[in-house]
Amino acid sequence: MDSRRLLRISATALAAAGLILSGCTGGSGAAAPTGPGAGSARPVASPSPSSEALRKYYEQKPAWRECGVSGFQCATLRAPLDYAKPDGPEVRLAVSRVRASGPGERIGSLLVNPGGPGGSAVDYLQGYAGIGYPEPVRARYDMVAVDPRGVGRSEPVDCLTGPEMDAYTQVDQTPDDTAEVNALAASFKRFAAGCRKRTGAVLPHVSTVETARDMDILRAVLGDRKLHYVGASYGTFLGATYAELFPGRVGRLVLDGAMDPSLSALDLNRDQTAGFETAFRAFAADCVTRPDCPLGTGSPEAAGEALKSFFRATDAEPVPTGEGRALGESLATTGVIAAMYDEGAWPQLREALTRAIGGEGSALLALADSYYEREPDGSYANLMFANAAVNCLDLPPAYRDPAAARRAAPSFDEASPVFGAGLAWAALNCTYWPSPATGRPHRITAEGAAPILVVGTTRDPATPYKWAEALADQLSSGTLLTYEGDGHTAYGRGSDCVDTAINTYLLEGTPPPAGKRCS
Repeated sequence: MDSRRLLRISATALAAAGLILSGCTGGSGAAAPTGPGAGSARPVASPSPSSEALRKYYEQKPAWRECGVSGFQCATLRAPLDYAKPDGPEVRLAVSRVRASGPGERIGSLLVNPGGPGGSAVDYLQGYAGIGYPEPVRARYDMVAVDPRGVGRSEPVDCLTGPEMDAYTQVDQTPDDTAEVNALAASFKRFAAGCRKRTGAVLPHVSTVETARDMDILRAVLGDRKLHYVGASYGTFLGATYAELFPGRVGRLVLDGAMDPSLSALDLNRDQTAGFETAFRAFAADCVTRPDCPLGTGSPEAAGEALKSFFRATDAEPVPTGEGRALGESLATTGVIAAMYDEGAWPQLREALTRAIGGEGSALLALADSYYEREPDGSYANLMFANAAVNCLDLPPAYRDPAAARRAAPSFDEASPVFGAGLAWAALNCTYWPSPATGRPHRITAEGAAPILVVGTTRDPATPYKWAEALADQLSSGTLLTYEGDGHTAYGRGSDCVDTAINTYLLEGTPPPAGKRCS
């Protein structure tokens, strides 16, 4: 899975649209605390790895085996289901690696995570990082990934059947009256109830703090004194959480497309909404210069009005797609947002919008399906289920009830005239989550950690640049690397300046100078 797609709005169908935080942003969501730094709760310190209760996990010997992908090995890692009860039930986590190719002295293991939450790190390793990262990096590191608990092959969260998920993604995200508000709330309740019923005991134990603790067990099992790590999007929050819990075990950490852990769910969702507006303006400014722009050839502002008009039209009368599902407003919005993650998708979006505005919605539906990871047979990958589960544990919900969402809607409209109406309501999903949140927004300083490299893209749609600035400022050893450009995350996106700075840090341990900017 491409890390550029990963941060998700977890919340709702649309939410799926892209927020790392969940309606979760909430998911990282939050209704109780209200603002940067609201709340100062920190994760409870994990038990010492030397304690007898955890020793069996830290000293386990993985049985590496071939796993059907040439050059890669797989194994299973055991960890406590509940770190407060380390002698209780266990979870089993899928791990994969490809050994350092040489030449040169091996540095250690490089753990990678593509974000989400809910992105399969094993798929990312085997499909991209283990073969696509720069050769000098792969030569000196064993490239390693573990699917976080609740994700992919690691005790996956499950919530809805394929047909149920189809219905969920089509629920109106811009309710116009009480009946539509009630229908939206009911869809979130059904989703939450399905997760509780189909997932069981794992559901309350898929938080970022627990996954970070799993990573420390993996570090020890791999025989590494320090953890070296590249995390994208939500993976930056996971990496920063690890640094907070285990600052003395931090090696070389790259946090690309950073999140700000001090923000509440409401603020995270609203900031991300503004990020998608920024990305759309960049798309629109390019689109209106082209003769095939389906949103006209006037100003970017006029293009935004044209897109809003199209969304309203699909709300009133969904566009046929040639299959059982029509393209309503929620799916149309998700399809557009999916293309905001990477400017390379802009030509595809222009074509999809041209066809949809002309009355044929299959191409825009395909973009939405790719975002949700819907398979051709109508089944869905685990991504959206895990996304909500993690986000809704990591922060209190953004809203206490639908009335709070209605009150917040104007501020979302201000953040994004194009997407605000839908994304405001998408943050309602964690309101009904069956497991109470265990995390709170707080600053992460990771005092005592080795230098940590934070990377931010100035027009990143999913993790706004100011989040990278904030995280680099919070971390006691943080250094900010800025990419002046479009798209989600920066490493491996074509900037030699960015790639050279990150590669140098990974290979030599030397971060770029403060204030380094690339284009």
